[in-house]
Amino acid sequence: MSSATFSEDGMTAPRRGTRWHILVFLAPAFIVYSAVMILPLIETLRLSLYNTVDGQPAFVGLANFQVLFGNERWAADFWRALKNNFVFFAIHMLIQNPLGIALAAMLSIPKLRLATFYRTAIFLPTILSFVIVGFIWKLILSPIWGITPFFMDLVGLKWMFGPWLGKPGSALITVSLISVWQNVGIPMMLIYAALLNIPDEVIEAAECDGITGWSQFWKIKLPLVLPAIGMVSILTFVGNFNAFDLIYTVQGALAGPDGSTDILGTLLYRTFFGFQLQLGDRSMGATIATVMFLIILAGVSLYLFGIQRRVRRYQF
Repeated sequence: MSSATFSEDGMTAPRRGTRWHILVFLAPAFIVYSAVMILPLIETLRLSLYNTVDGQPAFVGLANFQVLFGNERWAADFWRALKNNFVFFAIHMLIQNPLGIALAAMLSIPKLRLATFYRTAIFLPTILSFVIVGFIWKLILSPIWGITPFFMDLVGLKWMFGPWLGKPGSALITVSLISVWQNVGIPMMLIYAALLNIPDEVIEAAECDGITGWSQFWKIKLPLVLPAIGMVSILTFVGNFNAFDLIYTVQGALAGPDGSTDILGTLLYRTFFGFQLQLGDRSMGATIATVMFLIILAGVSLYLFGIQRRVRRYQF
């Protein structure tokens, strides 16, 4: 049989074979992703529906979720962690992302000197280990050997200093601001790239109309980078509700003081693996992980099917 086909003008064209090489190249990445992401997720969802009865795993349906939301002790820990998670997320949304937008706007000024140095200096903390960042900031903010009291004394503000990481009322805010300091470079670079992607014709047309300076940013550039801001917002949401490393490094597994910095990630860690005299409970840990997954899934779905459709008209 011939492998050629006839086109409309009578000429023969070779028939394209099945492109099996695409599957060959995709297979390693798919296998690795399935092994480290998909299969653990499926096993976590399955484990949340099981529990140990008479020493044997047994299917209990939604009983674990009833315990999580109905038991007084479990419910108190869960709702406290969820509330702290929302506070952690809100601080990033209200401080980190607006600050990232402002830094990106300033770095996009054509005549700014040392712009490369500023970009590097601001983005550098994002590549540091959470362990290093947590340890450094614990030293900086220490009332005993930290350098913060000395520098605040130089500007006459030493009276404002306190053991912020040791007070329940300020510990969560302090850890959140440390996280903002470390991660502000990510929204800055994403929005900076979006600003550079704006066509020169749009900027030239705005200048011809007399729109320059900050007025040009608010009226022209900001609406055009709304898709990037939306992407930064959803990345912030997912990252904050998956947060664990920094709080564990700074405040430990108990997320002290008095659980004031406890979020869903640290609650999941203590529940699943156990800590000190507390034994690990894999079923309840998987239940908390499932709830975290559903919260993140709901937030991402809201963005994809609600917000993203409204900002598409700003894309080129």
